[in-house]
Amino acid sequence: MSQEGYDHTAVENRWQEAWDDAAVYHTPDEADDPTYVLGMYPYPSGKLHMGHVRNYTITDAYARYRRMRGDDVLHPMGWDAFGLPAENAAKERDTNPRDWTFDCIDTMRGQMRSMGFGYDWEREITTCTPEYYRWNQWLFTRFADAGLVERRDAEVNWCPSCETVLADEQVEGDAELCWRCDTPVETRDLDQWFLKITKYADELLEAIDDLEGWPNSVRQMQRNWIGRQYGTTLDFKIEGYGPVEAFTTRVDTVHGATFFALAPDHPISEELAAADDAVHEFVHHEADPDGDEPNGVETDLTATNPVTGEEIPVFVADFVLSDVGTGALMAVPAHDERDHAFATKMGVEIRPVVAPKPEDWDGETAPEAPDVSEAAFTDDGVVINSGEYSGLDSETARERLTEEVESAAESTQYQLRDWGISRQRYWGTPIPVVHCDDCGPVTVPDEDLPVELPEFINTTGNPLDAAEEWKATTCPECGEPATRETDTMDTFVDSSWYFLRYVSPDLDDAPFDLDRANDWMPVDQYVGGIEHAVMHLLYSRFFTKVLADEEGLDHREPFTNLLAQGMVQLEGEKMSKSKGNVVSPQRIVDEYGADTARLFMMQAAQPERDFDWSEEGVRSTHRFLSRLSDLVEGYAAGGAASADATADDADAADTDADDADRDEIDDYVADEVDAAVAIAGAEYDDLTFNVALREAQDLVRTLRSYRGHADPDPDTYERGLDVAVRLLAPVVPHLAEELWEALGRDGFVVEADWPTATVDRETVERRRRLVTNTREDVRDIVEVAGIEDPERIDVVVAPDWKYDALEIALDSDADNLISELMAESHIRERGDAAASYGQDLQANREALQETLSGGAEYDALRAAAWLIEREFDAPVRVGRAEDADESVVRKAEPGRPAIDIVE
Repeated sequence: MSQEGYDHTAVENRWQEAWDDAAVYHTPDEADDPTYVLGMYPYPSGKLHMGHVRNYTITDAYARYRRMRGDDVLHPMGWDAFGLPAENAAKERDTNPRDWTFDCIDTMRGQMRSMGFGYDWEREITTCTPEYYRWNQWLFTRFADAGLVERRDAEVNWCPSCETVLADEQVEGDAELCWRCDTPVETRDLDQWFLKITKYADELLEAIDDLEGWPNSVRQMQRNWIGRQYGTTLDFKIEGYGPVEAFTTRVDTVHGATFFALAPDHPISEELAAADDAVHEFVHHEADPDGDEPNGVETDLTATNPVTGEEIPVFVADFVLSDVGTGALMAVPAHDERDHAFATKMGVEIRPVVAPKPEDWDGETAPEAPDVSEAAFTDDGVVINSGEYSGLDSETARERLTEEVESAAESTQYQLRDWGISRQRYWGTPIPVVHCDDCGPVTVPDEDLPVELPEFINTTGNPLDAAEEWKATTCPECGEPATRETDTMDTFVDSSWYFLRYVSPDLDDAPFDLDRANDWMPVDQYVGGIEHAVMHLLYSRFFTKVLADEEGLDHREPFTNLLAQGMVQLEGEKMSKSKGNVVSPQRIVDEYGADTARLFMMQAAQPERDFDWSEEGVRSTHRFLSRLSDLVEGYAAGGAASADATADDADAADTDADDADRDEIDDYVADEVDAAVAIAGAEYDDLTFNVALREAQDLVRTLRSYRGHADPDPDTYERGLDVAVRLLAPVVPHLAEELWEALGRDGFVVEADWPTATVDRETVERRRRLVTNTREDVRDIVEVAGIEDPERIDVVVAPDWKYDALEIALDSDADNLISELMAESHIRERGDAAASYGQDLQANREALQETLSGGAEYDALRAAAWLIEREFDAPVRVGRAEDADESVVRKAEPGRPAIDIVE
């Protein structure tokens, strides 16, 4: 093998063709509940970037692992192909979005194949084809039938650059910028189509607790976005405007309301702005809802507290939001931090009306009012300074006030708003509605679907408005001339159900085969970016619940387990074209091979964490794969008699406890092979690929040391190579296939069984801890004693009674551990040694750990002795306590043998 390593291009091309020829990754329709592994499908922007590569390597590795575990696996890929970027790209290039999109898809599909991703390409979907978006339109009509579609005039987010409406979720950051082009977003009043996601707000919120396979951060982001609050609405009368409804979660503090506040876009604020210069200046130029501190302007109005009759000043304030509550609130500075900051700034009274409940409170004596001069007291407590309600606890006061105040009523408020899906762009699904002067808006009948897009018109504004011939139609109900709806759907509609289309992508009489969907869904493992935590994931959950109610889906959640992968960075910054810090995946594949890119990316960090791309790390990974190739090819070329053993034979070889020909080194390597299997499998299950790969790579290093230090036992060595190849196969599939063949195995490694082991992880970790501690203790003694050339190193295992004492200490909850130990005659007879060890155990009870048994420690240390011999170039003798000098034995403890170095 040359220094440049194996010929990765030849290897990867060969096995990609072989997999295709054998249809290895195809999932037949008759498969019984396959494990469904899915990465969020990409927008075809032109080329894969490193974020794509990481996402799809994660899903590919897991899908391959599950396949080796014996599962049928569904692992499909498709294209989120509608969207404004394609429309803009087409305009810039004087082409059309369709051609641009399909050119990008061809490029990206080729790159995916070159990465070795094992997709069932027979299930590929592309959302911009009529065969797909027909079902977007069909679903729209079903939502309409269910009363979940509404068209209404609404204030919407408008991007003047993209010339389209944005959902709330598509407005980003404190500066309220368009999620696609970073242009500041404006507001407009337009007729819009909405999907009534708020009808499912409670279920969407409450079901979050059951999403145990989702990251807590994503679940909390969805809770916050839905934003359910229980409280009370009550009317404050404003002179000239009548009753104005306010929402509060703390009506128990109503006696402390010292001002009333309106959102800048509240109808009263807008009316005041038209007549009052100060209010106009604030509303249109100064209000900053996302600022660090609340701001506002006082009006000439007062509001009447419905409980006390008190007249309190009215402010227009930017910390009041029109889409939270009612856009109007009673402000209680003593018991709300935001109100407190505003009142302090504006010089408004701060009046405490809730006090902390004393521990010895008798229910009668008024507790002491809190000091609210510097900060609000925001906890529940005892109501004070509140007339007949004084002395009540906060919860009781809320109940009574809500019941007794005439205008008050229990209320549940949500931050979540209905989903506006209207987009004034061309490259999207036409909304299947016809506008008739007599019948109003009418949904297009199923038999007339799909409503296909006309030819692209390169124009400003909404291109479909300019498609006069396409717009002209007849009303499905009365047959009179009518006009098509020219808005297209938000592309998040496409992605809200695409995972169901993979189940039956060629079905032409329904969006998905219901029986198969009920068998195959939900997705077992979903992987994608955290940026989709609210929009895509929330909308997909909404669609799934509606389809369960209206179309008979058996499940109400689309994704059982979710992994939000971290970013690939360069020198601590996210890669982006604008920053010029992009690493080309294709260059890495050409120079080092897909397996190198995949392995480096997966070993660098846990999948959910960001990590820095490193060219040196890539080179190091390539060197490792070259050494692995050398190791296996060298063994295969040696013509060992066992080279044609089957994988099952190799698995069985390590379980033969009567193999009398093994020496201690062989035992150590055999144990490490088992250890790697025991740990790597569990880590693949948990998607902590970096830990699994560390085990596989450490095993390869152990096998290289084994080959260099001794004449390896053929069965042990071959099984080690066999296991290493299989453990790496999910991540480096091409080279693994090449080496699997070199080992003389039949079939594809991707279809091989996952290796098995007879040892459990706890035993492995105890054994490794023992060996590591022992080697460190030898190093410490050599260093402290200044021993340059040890003649012999004796390692002595603790006596059996100490293991018994440790076990008693671990199981005991007695205060006097020593008495419990001395109740055992075989420990008590050890006299002062037992008392001293008992005191040590008593003092360190919190830190005690289980260890191997004495016999197992002896065997493990004998097997690992060669590592110490190699490091210190001295013979190592492992002994039992009964065969050693007492002066040495007394230092030995379970998990920490005594060390005696002879100079």
